[in-house]
Amino acid sequence: MNAPSTAALLARRSIVLPTGTLDLDLERGAEELDELLGFAARANAKRGFLFLSKVLGKHWPARPSAMLEVHDRLAATVPPAEGPLVFIAMAETAIGLGQGVFEAWQRRHPGHPALFVHTTRYRVGSGPLIEFEEAHSHAPRQFLHLPDDPALRALLLGARALVLVDDEASTGNTFVNLAAACRRLNPGIRHVHLATITNFMGRAATGGLAQRFGMPVTLGALVEGEYRFAPGAHAPQAGVAQRFDPGADRGASSAFGRLGLDGPVRTPEALAERLAAGVKPGERVLVLGTGEFMHASTLLGAALERRGVAAWVQSSTRSPILTWGAVSHALGFPDNYGEGIANFLYNVAPGQYDHVFVCHETAPNAALRELAALLGARLFHFQSGDLVEEVPVR
Repeated sequence: MNAPSTAALLARRSIVLPTGTLDLDLERGAEELDELLGFAARANAKRGFLFLSKVLGKHWPARPSAMLEVHDRLAATVPPAEGPLVFIAMAETAIGLGQGVFEAWQRRHPGHPALFVHTTRYRVGSGPLIEFEEAHSHAPRQFLHLPDDPALRALLLGARALVLVDDEASTGNTFVNLAAACRRLNPGIRHVHLATITNFMGRAATGGLAQRFGMPVTLGALVEGEYRFAPGAHAPQAGVAQRFDPGADRGASSAFGRLGLDGPVRTPEALAERLAAGVKPGERVLVLGTGEFMHASTLLGAALERRGVAAWVQSSTRSPILTWGAVSHALGFPDNYGEGIANFLYNVAPGQYDHVFVCHETAPNAALRELAALLGARLFHFQSGDLVEEVPVR
């Protein structure tokens, strides 16, 4: 791959991590790089670095209003299309991002038929699913469920364009794998749009996407450039991060996007009103999603923010990351989906927030109560966007 010309470069960065050296050539978005992105070291021998988004609400606490602005900016990059569009968000990190981009796009194009579905590492129901691989991940097996609802399945099978959403594009391989799987299901797909916060594939690889996908490809990203990573001697491995059992019910909900949605998730306004009434001026609130269940926490956080609450949004994750760089603190706790996989929360220390509201889709269990005790948090079980039950933590 040819290096960009000096005239095209906005900036160069070199980051020395415990796991190696990451070099970046930035062509677009360098002026907001530090606002959007930090750098971390993965405990993953396959890939030792992490582009850690600060506006994703995953590994870094983000203001809901900043997240919604990013959703709208990426939605604006989606080109006009005839017929239905299918938006697919990549688990687990970009589920909330993809759902937000879909809803922002719908606000821009009311009435245009579109489907949102997110990939997952859990089975929901007994219907057909597509498996594909995210090769560099610590948990490489991903699944895309076919919608049960006939109208939603018709949107998937009748679509002519895919919008694939992830926080970053580094090689494009996962996108290619997913698009190929979707095209086997729906040969009528004619166009793919990639919506990412960062695109570090480089100019040559980005220009070659149409050939790799076998169809026209467009891409919208806030930061663009190229990366190179030289692994160091320290290559930690955090152990097992995925135990998929096709017959196990992990408590993952079918109501929030795994089986498809053709409209937005409803915001829990009544809950936000009640919670905001209990927050004093100057107090800080963390609204915490759990694993793949992310977007509801963003909507609740945004509703609190509209009521004048200083709210941040974040999510637990199964991603093992070293305490270095953009990760200043790490908490570990059991997996509330029951796989026996270690879960983590980064950049949050007990006592950092005056209130912590944990949003979860799984039934109440010991793992959730342990997390609540660790953070002094309250638990909220979401059956739908605005049907929420507070769970006693004792």
